[in-house]
Amino acid sequence: MNPTVITRFAPSPTGYFHAGSYRTALFAYIYAKQHLGKFILRIEDTDRERSKKEYEDNIMDSLKWLGLIHDEFYRQSDRGDIYKKYIQKFIDSGQAYVSKETPKEPGGRTEVIRFRNANKKVAFDDLIRGKVEFDTTELGDFVIAKTIDEPIFHLVNVVDDFEMKVTHVIRGEDHISNTARQILIYEALGAPIPLFAHIPLLLAADRSKLSKRNGAVPITEYRKKGYMPEAVINYLALLGWHPADDAEILSFADIIREFSLKRVQKSGAIFDEEKLKWFNRQYLQKLSDQQFIENAETFLPEWMGTKSGTLKRILPLLRDKISSFGEIQQLFGAGGELAFVSNMHEYPPGMLLWKKNPDKTAAKIHLTECKNILEKIKPENFTTEAVKNSVLPYAEIKGRGDVLWPLRVALTGQEKSPDPFVSASILGKDGSLERLDAAIKKCD
Repeated sequence: MNPTVITRFAPSPTGYFHAGSYRTALFAYIYAKQHLGKFILRIEDTDRERSKKEYEDNIMDSLKWLGLIHDEFYRQSDRGDIYKKYIQKFIDSGQAYVSKETPKEPGGRTEVIRFRNANKKVAFDDLIRGKVEFDTTELGDFVIAKTIDEPIFHLVNVVDDFEMKVTHVIRGEDHISNTARQILIYEALGAPIPLFAHIPLLLAADRSKLSKRNGAVPITEYRKKGYMPEAVINYLALLGWHPADDAEILSFADIIREFSLKRVQKSGAIFDEEKLKWFNRQYLQKLSDQQFIENAETFLPEWMGTKSGTLKRILPLLRDKISSFGEIQQLFGAGGELAFVSNMHEYPPGMLLWKKNPDKTAAKIHLTECKNILEKIKPENFTTEAVKNSVLPYAEIKGRGDVLWPLRVALTGQEKSPDPFVSASILGKDGSLERLDAAIKKCD
């Protein structure tokens, strides 16, 4: 492994992270792998009150699901002695000092440790935004620790990047304002300053910053909804970046090969749930039947085994209907298009009547004839096409609506369901005839 390029993802476990955060991790991961370098995961949990193990576990779980596997792992709460050493070094050299403070509220802090600001202009060449310049005078002597045992973000961030030999800091543009302070700390350490790339933020549909309260959900929600990680990765990669040929469906290997920070846009990218759904559907369609069933298994109703004849018959319909595996549950749930498959719910006889010809006698005649037609089809040949080819000629003569409406209701008992040919093939010959018998009796 060539350690020339080292990137890192440094989340704070103070809440559940949404797609924007993992897009940042993805870009950092891609850049490292593209250059045969290292990708570091560093949990920044110096905020002891807000950091929680459940959030850290969720971060680890999400990255693993997405396939963003780290080469090295660190947790800042394990590195207290290292930060203490640097704070003391700064104080001893006069680059930092213990500052007496006037508490902002009763019982507040009376001391903090401040960095002695050189009050100068600093500049850096952002790999996405070009030259960025700050006048640090307005920052004053900023806080780097509450006490010698309680460092804060700016210090630990720089110390860790220095010690871990991070070469490229790829992060969201909301961190640009932190960069001036951090460069001053790098310089005080005599440390090499890494290259910075501040990527655009993800935006909600109203172009406001994506957040938990505004259009964002934890990335694990997409796994629960039955999205494929490959599809999520593909979509996230194209939020703020695009390949030279503007292709949309890209494998992980394609993305790593094609990625370039020079092609990352400066403006924010809108996170569109419908577009993500479209990407996921493309990946679902690429699965073999066996792969589809394996992914769908946890979302199928308990009564349907993965090797059942019903599943085999229903598979083409599932492929056609869903954009994520979680939608299977909606199809089979109450009010879903496929709720009729397991249970035939009671329905009023009036539902069998075609609105343009609400004649009970006519409905009974048509249902009886459909039953006679279906009885002639062998069970092993009871497919959608076979049912359609057998019933449709009769329906063309007698009127499509007059024949097919009562047939569909007889088979499903629902106003919203697949067409009667598909419904019959799903139920099979015996199931279809049984339901037709019950419907004919309703017409008496």
